[in-house]
Amino acid sequence: MYMFKYVMKRLGLMLFTFIIIFTMCFVFIKLLPIPTNALPGQDPEIIMKTLEGRGWITNIREGENGVWEYDRVPILLQYGTYLKRIITKGDFGLVTTYGEYIGYDIWDVFVSHLPPTILINIYSTLIGVPIGLGLGILAALKKNKWQDQLINIFIILLISVPSIVLALMLQYVFCFKLNWFPLMVSTSNDYFSWEVFHSMIPAVFAMCLGSIAGYARYTRAELSEVLTGEFMLLARTKGLTKRQAVFRHAMRNSMVVIFPSILSEFISVLSGSLVIEKMFAINGVGGLYLNSIIFQDYDFFMLLSGFYTLVSLTAGIVIDISYGFIDPRIRMGAK
Repeated sequence: MYMFKYVMKRLGLMLFTFIIIFTMCFVFIKLLPIPTNALPGQDPEIIMKTLEGRGWITNIREGENGVWEYDRVPILLQYGTYLKRIITKGDFGLVTTYGEYIGYDIWDVFVSHLPPTILINIYSTLIGVPIGLGLGILAALKKNKWQDQLINIFIILLISVPSIVLALMLQYVFCFKLNWFPLMVSTSNDYFSWEVFHSMIPAVFAMCLGSIAGYARYTRAELSEVLTGEFMLLARTKGLTKRQAVFRHAMRNSMVVIFPSILSEFISVLSGSLVIEKMFAINGVGGLYLNSIIFQDYDFFMLLSGFYTLVSLTAGIVIDISYGFIDPRIRMGAK
């Protein structure tokens, strides 16, 4: 009962937080100038009529020298129209200024770019988690020995160097100098082919190196603390070998802190990496987000901002809830 109340409370707070952030994004976006410039070959009147149909402007009229004039619809009225379309019709809008997708349904474009983002993040998680945990366990078991010192140096380097620099180094060494991998990820839609996977390897490692360092650091810290506990001495005196004591007792207790971060990593696979996707020309959601800002496509920006916000909030609530399932002694929401 305590857990159920806690989950309901957290879901309510998550929804409330999401509404506040989403509303703030909409209001701030609508305070910006409305992009009405026609691209070569486009009819300005069609653009204005499209914006009027979406409920953003009204009273369109052609002014002097062929300049179109209009009145803005009040922001709160725009927001109500926008939410009504989403809730009743699932209509997130049409692409109005994002060059190659003008006239396309925003939701369809978004969904078509999800697979590469999800796939590259799943690969990075599947590679980063075992390597990070393995290095952390080794460092804890060999604490203050040369293996521990070497792993600590490796962790500090990965944490200190920005991911964009690591990505550039991977591109330069393995893609340019050694020519083991292509500089850009394959554009093929056969996502599970060897060609696509081979081209994704540099981007995957560029994304997971930071995660590896984080997992290794947390695992070493938690496992080192657990290994010095009195219950570990009791386990050894009962006849358990060092290996049995470590994997049956120490690892289980240290996972109370480590496992929620792994869960959040799996939840966050949808969020992707804006910089890495751009550097390796991955045709994913990250590129759409950056380009929606460049092209000032406000409806596109709203959908992607809502998506990233929802993913972040979901990851946070999953971490908090998972503590109670991992360790029954933790009663979330109990007084």
